[in-house]
Amino acid sequence: MSANPPPRIGFIGAGRLASCLAHGFSRAAYPVVAVASRTPESAAGLAGQIPGCAAYADPQQVVDNADIVFLAVPDDRIGTTANILRFAAPAATNESHGAWALVHCSGASPVELLDRAREQGAATGGFHPLYLFGGSQADLARIAGCSVTIEADGKLKEVLVALAGALGCHPLSIPRGSRMLYHGAAHYAASFALCGLAECVQLWRDGLGFDENDALRALLPMLAGTIETARDNGLAGALAGPVSRGDGGVVEKQLATMEALGGDHAMLYALMTRRAVALARQRSRPPASLDAIGDAVEATLARAAHEMDSLPKDAGNA
Repeated sequence: MSANPPPRIGFIGAGRLASCLAHGFSRAAYPVVAVASRTPESAAGLAGQIPGCAAYADPQQVVDNADIVFLAVPDDRIGTTANILRFAAPAATNESHGAWALVHCSGASPVELLDRAREQGAATGGFHPLYLFGGSQADLARIAGCSVTIEADGKLKEVLVALAGALGCHPLSIPRGSRMLYHGAAHYAASFALCGLAECVQLWRDGLGFDENDALRALLPMLAGTIETARDNGLAGALAGPVSRGDGGVVEKQLATMEALGGDHAMLYALMTRRAVALARQRSRPPASLDAIGDAVEATLARAAHEMDSLPKDAGNA
């Protein structure tokens, strides 16, 4: 008895995420058969790159021609788009009757936005790659090894786990109702990492005269090395700098330097140093001076909070 054929996949939305997933699924022998977009040229451009894929003007045509439909649209369009789609009741025969599942690709939005489809008998779920899509062909290679967060049950969950594996990704299961916490926290490894770099670039530019290109040329290899060390040794094992060594004198001078700059520089630096102290405490032999460093950090935070309260609301640097 032959195995069941792979599900036909369709996309509503033809942006960076949809392009990467469509190419990845197609290369893994999953038929990507339909794509629609608010911009017909985008749908036609993506469909033209995928063997056997058709571009449609109406998203309902994607539902009618695929088995699983991925909603790869902005968060504020997920619910409105899902609510106009019609799903047929499962057929009693093996003949195709259109999509049996609708999946959104947002990390933050609840799967309940797809409830109109679920009420019509469709399985619903979430499939969120933990990856920043750049929009180039490099995405397809770089996404391998990343994680995909899946929220689904039953047959759909099994299929989504298999699709994550087809991309070379690791599937993560997320409890229902926890997507906002998951997505908000993930910013620390993505956008907020860029914000940390931007803070350093600003301080070096204003205080040392470095331009952004020189700063990034210096910082990015250090960041890459930090990530690789964390991969090998864990977060606490990768921690470097004066907190990891227990060098309280240096920490106090750095905090004072940031306070002298004004604005919110000292608050940001002290908050991150507080997290560094917590990481250092996780080591098998934490420095004996961590309590004193922690006290210095809290004193800086208290002064910074007082200073920030006295500033006009638009005077921060964040």
